[in-house]
Amino acid sequence: MKLRHRLFDYAVILFSAALLALSYHIFIFPNEFAPAGIPGIATIVQHLFGFKVGYMTIIVNIPLVIIVFFLVDYAYAMRSAAFALTMSLVLLLLDYVDLSQFVYHTGNGTSTILAPAAGGVISGFCYGVVMRRNSSTGGTDLVAAIYHHYYPERNLLWVIFAINAMVAALSYFVYDFKIEPVILCLLYCFLSSKVSDTMLKGFKEAVKFEIVTDEPEVLSKALMDSLGHGVTELPAVGGFTHSNKTLLICVVNKHQIVEFQRIIQQYPGSFAYLSTVKETLGNFRREKVKK
Repeated sequence: MKLRHRLFDYAVILFSAALLALSYHIFIFPNEFAPAGIPGIATIVQHLFGFKVGYMTIIVNIPLVIIVFFLVDYAYAMRSAAFALTMSLVLLLLDYVDLSQFVYHTGNGTSTILAPAAGGVISGFCYGVVMRRNSSTGGTDLVAAIYHHYYPERNLLWVIFAINAMVAALSYFVYDFKIEPVILCLLYCFLSSKVSDTMLKGFKEAVKFEIVTDEPEVLSKALMDSLGHGVTELPAVGGFTHSNKTLLICVVNKHQIVEFQRIIQQYPGSFAYLSTVKETLGNFRREKVKK
């Protein structure tokens, strides 16, 4: 079972790498802009000197993978190597495939922003998928992993931001001193970041209610009977009256908010507030309500 799970992880990583390489040929290379991170620098080098992105990503990632393998985490390094190698090979192989009927080219009058928008979404999806499997897309992520190994107390965001800012700035000079490639690069980075962030946080959003009440037993029973989710009780003390209270914590599905509000209205002496839960883990299934 463990081997099957590991093989499935590698299959997903390889598929994501191939998908990202395909998006480069369809949305990025035909249009004059550079994506984020190390691949963005490689795209600029390819545009200026004709040196293939596939070759450059291999050259850059090999030493980074070796360092991460020995210093950080060998499993993370092996998965990242699988992604980087697959993406590089697919990038090179697609040079010999006729993709003209699929290529989105903004030079023929179509919308300029759709290419980086589509490319950014695909990039964010691939990044989120591989990160959830203890892997990375190589390049900047490996640099960040090495940096974090030596300086775990420091924030890594500035490292990634600095690389992306450099790519965006270079785009102005590389692509005929035009501001549009800079904007397209920033759009690509923004969408890639937002989509990957959503992928990493998950889609199992819920709502957490915290209720201060004098009637914990009755209210807890009403909530569990109506909503089918458990309630946690914690002792609390009122700040003004210093009287003993009970804090109830209940996590419910978003569509149950109205029903929750209806129940709370029946207990005017209780006070409740809610917050969004980005993802639920473990046993959050809704138990069958007994009528």
